[in-house]
Amino acid sequence: MDFMQLLTAFVLGIVEGVTEFLPVSSTGHLIIAGDLLGYQSDTRDAFEVVIQFPAILAVCWIFRAKLAEVTKGVLVAPRSQPSIRFVLMLLIAFLPAAVLGVIFHKTIKEVLFNPLVVAAALIIGGLLIIVIERLHRDHPNTTELDNITTGQAVKIGFMQALAMIPGTSRSGATIIGGLVFGLSRRAAAEFSFFLAIPTMFGAMVLDVYKHRDLFTMADVPVFAVGCITSFLSAMWAVRFLLRYISTHTFVSFAYYRIAFGLIVIASWYFGFADWSSN
Repeated sequence: MDFMQLLTAFVLGIVEGVTEFLPVSSTGHLIIAGDLLGYQSDTRDAFEVVIQFPAILAVCWIFRAKLAEVTKGVLVAPRSQPSIRFVLMLLIAFLPAAVLGVIFHKTIKEVLFNPLVVAAALIIGGLLIIVIERLHRDHPNTTELDNITTGQAVKIGFMQALAMIPGTSRSGATIIGGLVFGLSRRAAAEFSFFLAIPTMFGAMVLDVYKHRDLFTMADVPVFAVGCITSFLSAMWAVRFLLRYISTHTFVSFAYYRIAFGLIVIASWYFGFADWSSN
């Protein structure tokens, strides 16, 4: 196990943790960063799947009080109706991506996983954020997670399903969707983070099973480094976003998406990143 492998794992863990929860899409970032660092290992796909798990744990840790409250409210008598309702709203929002993901996962990987789709999704998403922010007025119907309606949960769920298009950004689609459908900025961000727990965990389990033959004990140090940095950087990203949106709009992320979309196109055109292997 050489130093460069550990350094690559360190950097990619940071990239995953930061980009997974900011509305910028982790897909293109991981591909370009991995190729620029020369990460060509057979276990690359498995590594990029595994480092999602500590990012999920970071969300669980930050919102551990709410998760404990909801768990107690659902499992311990007398059961809490707000807790049961909150879990039901998460389930409703989770289902569209879960069902469509199982049906179209292979097709999406084969047909849509290319630099032009990723770049287009980044740029179009950025433009939509700018338009939505200019039209948006901060008079939300819903400011608390426990007050999210069934209709809002369904709509956010389908927004998350759209994020199966590479480059869209799951967090970006659900947070901006939440704003459009009447949630406050904080409520939209928090609901997106909670929704990430079942969504990312389910996708990770599916991918781990699919890549199970790639896991070896020799790669444990590399995976461990990537997981630690993914956890720590995800902790930072979630906390940063919650602070940021209290005084800022998402327009800066929109401009970043557009710029990064152009970088994706350049990386493909000049051969800096090998999109054909993904």
